[in-house]
Amino acid sequence: MPIPQEIIKRKRNGGALSQDEIAQFAKGLTDGSFSDSQAAALAMAIYLNGMTVDEKVALTLAMRDSGTCLNWQGQLNGPVVDKHSTGGVGDKVTLMLAPMVAACGAYMPSIAGRGLGHTGGTVDKLESIPGYSCNQSLSRIRQLLPELGCLIVGQTDELAPADRRLYGIRDVTATVESIPLITASILSKKLSEGLDALVMDVKVGNGAIMATASDAEALARSIVDTACGAGVATRALISDMNQILGTTAGNALEVLETLDYLTGKVREPRLHQLTLALGADMLVLSGLQPDEASAIRALEQSLSSGKAAEYFARMVAALGGPADLLERPERYLAKAPVELEVPAPVSGYLQVQDTVALGMAVVRLGGGRAHPDQQINPAVGFSAICPAGSWLEQGQPLLKVHASSDAAAEQAVQEVLAACALCTDAAASFPLVHQRLA
Repeated sequence: MPIPQEIIKRKRNGGALSQDEIAQFAKGLTDGSFSDSQAAALAMAIYLNGMTVDEKVALTLAMRDSGTCLNWQGQLNGPVVDKHSTGGVGDKVTLMLAPMVAACGAYMPSIAGRGLGHTGGTVDKLESIPGYSCNQSLSRIRQLLPELGCLIVGQTDELAPADRRLYGIRDVTATVESIPLITASILSKKLSEGLDALVMDVKVGNGAIMATASDAEALARSIVDTACGAGVATRALISDMNQILGTTAGNALEVLETLDYLTGKVREPRLHQLTLALGADMLVLSGLQPDEASAIRALEQSLSSGKAAEYFARMVAALGGPADLLERPERYLAKAPVELEVPAPVSGYLQVQDTVALGMAVVRLGGGRAHPDQQINPAVGFSAICPAGSWLEQGQPLLKVHASSDAAAEQAVQEVLAACALCTDAAASFPLVHQRLA
């Protein structure tokens, strides 16, 4: 068995690591036989020299197998599916999609994360529902999924512990952006859910981790090839994040938009289009529907029948939330004491938003974290967000700020005005779905 220095040297010199060497690295991350400095050195060597598909598959599986894996064989009467997004502002698609695909016959045990940087976290959104507990044991997840069809919960210590340690090392060694390490980090957790099919939503644009189409395509291709190599049917959509997705950004506000979507009160067109596109791939890939058109009809029927809303309500109640959330959301979802519209300073077309700046404005309102231990204010954020390309007369609102104080609201207004530009010429539009990879 090679010692850590030999494994580091091989990758430093541009060589490919064997399956056994990668397994030893993953084991070393969990049992301490790789020190922090050795793990950091190997992460940097991978960052600089990359990995083959076989190496990425081996690393993904080794990190997945460093913890417990869910196994649904013989327990469910349908396929197990999930989707993952690389993160964006206002991205609440998982909240809508889980009950929709469950209503179509799939099972979705989504292990979600918290907010990171300027992006909101699915767990933070759901925890704005009083009583909803994202902290569930694997035994509880195994018990509830057959009953509910969908579960959205937080990460547990039992899943992919090797990734948890490696991510912490990457975070302080400037190796977070490594595509092989991003791939293995995402997939080691997702594949531990016992999936039959996975759909990735890789964001691209000024609000995404991947700012260019080439970087987004490289990550999407890496994830698809690695997941398929690991035995899980996978597709990826590259979708636009040059503006906030939907009409809200902020935890309770996004839950309210989810409820409005599921019950048919309001469905913002871009958000609806992306949700259907991702859901259709999930149903086709898992064998529940023969083609995209049939899958979209099934998803739309799950909404129009009220079945998807029922699945969401059952999940919320089973995880500790109120049973009548859909009927009386205003009774439960926190409401900010200050609401202030941001008027357009001039007439014109709303140019593409500086999405990162708007996301950081939500963080500064208290809707995200500047450091890991920070408490989130679920009530704050933005609503009634005008989509890029809209024509606005002077004084018409760009969006509405929800804040905890007048001072915080005024600061957010200034940040919104700085992040949005209006001009007399129509803004260039970006396709919502740039590319589909299989």
